[in-house]
Amino acid sequence: MTYDLVIVGSGAAGLSAALYARRYNMNTLVFEGEFGGETATAGKIENYPGIMSVDGYDLMKTMKEQGKVLGVQFLEERVQKIERQEAYFLVTGEKETFQAKAIILAIGSQRRHLGLSKEQELTGRGVHYCVTCDGPVFAGKTVAMVGGGDSSVKGVNFLGEYAQKIYFIVRGKEIVAEFINLAQMKKLGDKVEVLLETEVKELVGDKMLEKVVLSKAYKGSAELALDGMFVEVGYDPDQTFVKQLGLQVDEAGYTKADNMMCTNIPGVFAAGDSTNHFGRFKQDITAAALGAVAATSAYEYNTIYGQ
Repeated sequence: MTYDLVIVGSGAAGLSAALYARRYNMNTLVFEGEFGGETATAGKIENYPGIMSVDGYDLMKTMKEQGKVLGVQFLEERVQKIERQEAYFLVTGEKETFQAKAIILAIGSQRRHLGLSKEQELTGRGVHYCVTCDGPVFAGKTVAMVGGGDSSVKGVNFLGEYAQKIYFIVRGKEIVAEFINLAQMKKLGDKVEVLLETEVKELVGDKMLEKVVLSKAYKGSAELALDGMFVEVGYDPDQTFVKQLGLQVDEAGYTKADNMMCTNIPGVFAAGDSTNHFGRFKQDITAAALGAVAATSAYEYNTIYGQ
């Protein structure tokens, strides 16, 4: 089957693009991949305009419903391959291949890991990356949050509802976060202990995380006993289709796109956290805006070059 537009990704950028694409009357298919992207696991969101407070998953679910009402088609699959064939793109999913006149890549970014020995083996066994998914498991326990930015502060605040003690391990000399989130963290009082200019150097434990080794001593010892550790140290852009399509990226690996979300490949547009727009400032509102722009460009491309 041939679509006017195939969107890869179902976070704020992809779902916004789908909504706008259907309003342009484009026959649109969305490959969801990991539904909702990072927003779906973000927990409570209180800075999306027009909504006082909403769970991230619920926000993404509402965006998807908006698209479905307008006729957007969704596949709960990941794209395996995209290739150009004459006037179309061939998009191969897990079960079949579709033709697309235009593509929007809204593939987001991936969580960074610490790169430590045993990190992979202990993932889900005391080492975690989604505080809203796994935080409640540690009710009454002692945990650590590794980070230093706004996302990690929000993670500490979420853990504050469950954990008995939280060690906030920060590599830098200070925490960089929104004032309102820092103020909320301070309300947790002695429950949170901040270890500045400190890194986790080693994970200790066989079947489960037992403790970590720090870069400098804390209360006379470099070892810190923990029930669990959460990692929130930023993201790297998804580059799954960069080589397949020959997309240009910047020095940090983000897909280069102009102000209308056009990449160097005609018919391929990019939106959201995988692009080089807004620098390190990655928010649902910016992702949604970029998705709307990308859909507009895809519509104009189809109008000019569509068959």
